[in-house]
Amino acid sequence: MKLKSSLFKNKRILFVCRETYGKPLWFLARDLSEDNEVAAFYIMSSESRFNKCYYNEHTIFEFKEHLPRCRLYDVSDICDEFVEGMDRFRKEAGLGKDGYRKHTFFGRGLGLKDRPVNKNVKPPYDPEFLKTIEREYSNFKTPGMQLMSSQENTKHYHYRDYWAVTSDEENWYWLQLNYEKVFRVLDDFKPDVIMDLDNAELQRTVLCEVAWKRRIPYMTIEYGKYGYWKYPSFQNAFDIDPYFRRIYEEKLTLSDEEMPESVAYIKDFREKNDIMNPEFAGSVTVQYERDSLLWILRVMRGKWNYFYDQDVRAGNLPVKKRSNMLYARTWPYLRHYYNAMMRKRRFLIPNDLFEDPVEGETYVYMPLHLIPESSVFVKASYYVDELNLIEQVSKALPPGWKLYVKEHQAMLGERDPEFYKKAGEIANVRVVQVNYYKDPKPWILKAKGVVTITGTAAYEAALLGKKSVVFGKVPFSLIEGVRVVSSFGELEDAVRDFGPVDSLHSAAAYLEAVKEAGAEVRIFELMDGAEEIFAGKTEETEEFDLMLAELLKFYEKGYERWLNGEVRE
Repeated sequence: MKLKSSLFKNKRILFVCRETYGKPLWFLARDLSEDNEVAAFYIMSSESRFNKCYYNEHTIFEFKEHLPRCRLYDVSDICDEFVEGMDRFRKEAGLGKDGYRKHTFFGRGLGLKDRPVNKNVKPPYDPEFLKTIEREYSNFKTPGMQLMSSQENTKHYHYRDYWAVTSDEENWYWLQLNYEKVFRVLDDFKPDVIMDLDNAELQRTVLCEVAWKRRIPYMTIEYGKYGYWKYPSFQNAFDIDPYFRRIYEEKLTLSDEEMPESVAYIKDFREKNDIMNPEFAGSVTVQYERDSLLWILRVMRGKWNYFYDQDVRAGNLPVKKRSNMLYARTWPYLRHYYNAMMRKRRFLIPNDLFEDPVEGETYVYMPLHLIPESSVFVKASYYVDELNLIEQVSKALPPGWKLYVKEHQAMLGERDPEFYKKAGEIANVRVVQVNYYKDPKPWILKAKGVVTITGTAAYEAALLGKKSVVFGKVPFSLIEGVRVVSSFGELEDAVRDFGPVDSLHSAAAYLEAVKEAGAEVRIFELMDGAEEIFAGKTEETEEFDLMLAELLKFYEKGYERWLNGEVRE
């Protein structure tokens, strides 16, 4: 079934693609190219620059080989420009390939990183260009905050050692090159509309700033947390889109009788034993049992084959060696995930770092995040240091209260165990056993309240009639009882205010707003289905096409609001 759109006709549509999130967009590009000019912009360094291998054969190479009428852009040119520019800078500055001084007596690890021998050498970036960026393209975020949107440039804040710590020169040069690339793409293709499915990575942050200034609608997904419902964000989900806030305020004026479906949903939600969002079904987020050693060995064998195909068969190893910032390193990657899986086995049984909750104890519930994750790095860039956050929240608790810190299942094993040890040393903190309960509901119901950076637990607490604190402007923070904290000084008052809240009407209005603004986009099923079709394991089914139609509806609703002047204040 070919999709048709009465709204998207004779338009120039740019699709922003990165890895698995680009796969469903291939099908939209295929169908919409019948009545429109379409282009795809691949923004991931390795995906763009690598020779064809298992990693990118069903992403960028699907466009190259099977959709020739779609114009294709990628970042391979600026990857090479970055490598060459940094090589010149290091040579002129007297630095080694990895950024350390050549021929130093003491060698590595003594604070010598990126201190040029020749202090008169110019940086690889143009300071005047960056001043222009700061002046004209900081509507949503400053340049420094824009750099927080990629794990490539934020190694200091996460545990994935296959990425390298980057220098100031690398960060600013890469930012400049990406702005220049985005300018060229938009000048060349001149899109009427830009469509995306995610908000992670620096290029999306840059695109958002430039598109907003040029008044080009750039739509990506904002997760409403209500089932599969998502609505279009025109600001890369940095904040709550003003048009969505207005819809919510309109819905607040309705009576409960005028929102029967949403009210019934919330009442049923409060009665259910399991409240985990069905979108997470089958994912690591709902994994509470240990993997067997045999399973881990099978996974590691699969990863080994994956990287052998990438590095050796496809010949990408020389490319990887050129930049530890742009391309994840193979051996550190394999070591990281082997250690993570083995640690996870240890942490899913009783251990010396995690505690069971104490029945009847007064506590605040603080579930942690997957780090790095766009919901934190993009939405709450000032609050990515979770150990510091635990320390600050613990100081705000009244006497006799505990802070129950629970690791995210998808993060279990990735974090250095020293993190849990340091958190557990705080007198009023318990790092609790992840799988003591198999669902978030009992953690929330038994707590005085919830503290999370931007997590789903605050949404769940709101629907259950519990107060919470978040540190980012997530859409569900509109619901009564969800408080956005913008400084640690507000924590004491926020925590002391914890308790039950009559959120039924406000939560129902929020659900109504999500339904009016968005569509039921089954994004993970679309990605999995697209991969199955590309791999030849299945045919394109009616069910898959119906999910695609819902995705198209999502974009149509957003674009219509843009045309009606509802998006820009």
